[in-house]
Amino acid sequence: MPASLVDGNSLLAVDIGGATTRAVLFDVVEGQYRFIASGIAPSTAEAPFKDVSEGVKNAIENLQTVIGKSLLDSGRGLITPSQPNGSGVDALVVTLSVGATLKTVIVGLLKDVSLDSAQRLTSSTYTRIVDTISLNDTRKPEQKIDSLLRHQPDLVIITGGTDGGASRSIQKMLEPIGLASFLMPEEKRPAVLFAGNQKMEAEVKSLIGSLSSSVHISPNVRPSLETEDLDPAERELAHIFVEIRKRQIKGVDLLNLWSGGHILPTAYASGRMVRFLAKAYGGSKGILSVDLGASAASIAAAFKGTSRLNIYPQYGQGENLEHLLKYTTADEILRWSPLDISKDALNDYLYQKSLYPSTIAATKEDLAISQAIARQALYLAMQTARKNFPSDIAQIKLNLTPLFDPIIASGGALSDASRPGSGLLLLLDSIQPVGISTVILDQNNLLPLLGSAASRNNILPVQVMESGAFLSVGTVVAPAVIAAQNAPIMRATLTYENGSETKLELKYGSLQTLPLPNGEVGKLSFQLLKGADLGYGPGRAPKEGVPVTGGALGVIFDGRGRPLNLPADAARRRELIKKWQWALGDE
Repeated sequence: MPASLVDGNSLLAVDIGGATTRAVLFDVVEGQYRFIASGIAPSTAEAPFKDVSEGVKNAIENLQTVIGKSLLDSGRGLITPSQPNGSGVDALVVTLSVGATLKTVIVGLLKDVSLDSAQRLTSSTYTRIVDTISLNDTRKPEQKIDSLLRHQPDLVIITGGTDGGASRSIQKMLEPIGLASFLMPEEKRPAVLFAGNQKMEAEVKSLIGSLSSSVHISPNVRPSLETEDLDPAERELAHIFVEIRKRQIKGVDLLNLWSGGHILPTAYASGRMVRFLAKAYGGSKGILSVDLGASAASIAAAFKGTSRLNIYPQYGQGENLEHLLKYTTADEILRWSPLDISKDALNDYLYQKSLYPSTIAATKEDLAISQAIARQALYLAMQTARKNFPSDIAQIKLNLTPLFDPIIASGGALSDASRPGSGLLLLLDSIQPVGISTVILDQNNLLPLLGSAASRNNILPVQVMESGAFLSVGTVVAPAVIAAQNAPIMRATLTYENGSETKLELKYGSLQTLPLPNGEVGKLSFQLLKGADLGYGPGRAPKEGVPVTGGALGVIFDGRGRPLNLPADAARRRELIKKWQWALGDE
């Protein structure tokens, strides 16, 4: 590697979540950037500290213990740049997901055009829509003002009008927002993002500028009726999120100073990395990243020139758990459990976990409940996100997930490296991938940190991704098929690099694996039965075979069909789940 590409600068990356804070060090080893080590500590946004910087300092101190050198000085300040004695770091980046969801009001002209775009825009960060104002809103102006005063939103997003199009209608909708902001205490006034008709920019600043905590202008999300461009508005929204958090949460301003302003929302940083991977390595399939954390379930998908970032705070595994039953039922959660769990036990767990998000399961029953909750939460998030995937490849009519390769998973419930089979089965149940996909577990939750680090060093993410810092679970082969239980649906032959072969007959309803060590490449040829479809058409398979890569579990064959249907009988269902766990080594 030419010396000009890697100058040896170390980088500290910090992620502040709802339950834990993680500090990760990246540095150059033998001319290449590498993940060195991480330190973890409980987050401290809540009492008794109510200062996220305390959790960051604790995590950095734990990292210091691992690497054996000082990153903080005697006053617990960050040492930067790195010193001749080896202490300190050259740069810091921060990702942030902690805190209550931002109460958001969206304003737009037409429900099926600008308002739909505004809703997709709000789903790209940690928000909750509390009111919607549109052209066909029948409420009187004073009723709209009352609603705004009652909700006291953190953020107002205004869209509407193609560039050079409608302006009078937008002006009419701005008036109640300006009046409501005027009546609010100055410290409670919302931030405003305008992403509509650019001809209205000066008018928006004139009507609302002095009455808002801040007014931000981004390019129109709907420059024409047929065109939607969310990327510039998503970037601006990410900066607004950080600005609001600086006002709401103590310690964020200090971290902003330490990092030189390099703070991003965690999910946005992940989405940025997925877009990069799609451009650098993307083929005919999409790239998918899922993160199931305490603050939210996040799904980032990138296709040919198109990306989608969806964040669902209501499915987070932390303080929002007490409200999960508003979006699903106890029966739908418990259907994923291999144990007979009562609804009362589930309710107790939901409330306890929402109060103490950093606790871990201490019994088999608690583990079964936590895994069932995670499955249902991610399943619901994926079902919702799939509606926003490009319609030409989303197999909506068949209720199937689009073709993705690779699939990258992170979050405590998914990325436990000591039990890759557990994380994989959770992923297969909730996402239900179709076709042939490489599954990667981000066991150190590096993806968002790499996305944030790219703003400081665009070589670092590439070299760390290629260094083996992520755990390859293996290649999943999952046909879309419906057949009788135990009916053969595929015959497969795996040819290894040394020329030896292993054969397998996959039966409907089963999970099976073939060994293929991490780093090795094999060739898979198969005969599809019962109209099974791997993305090449029902019953069709490439004559020359398909290259597959190995991993911790080799090649995994999921013959349970798509969409996955669990037996109605509870006892039979639990036995079947135990059988699937055993098949993937998760006993």
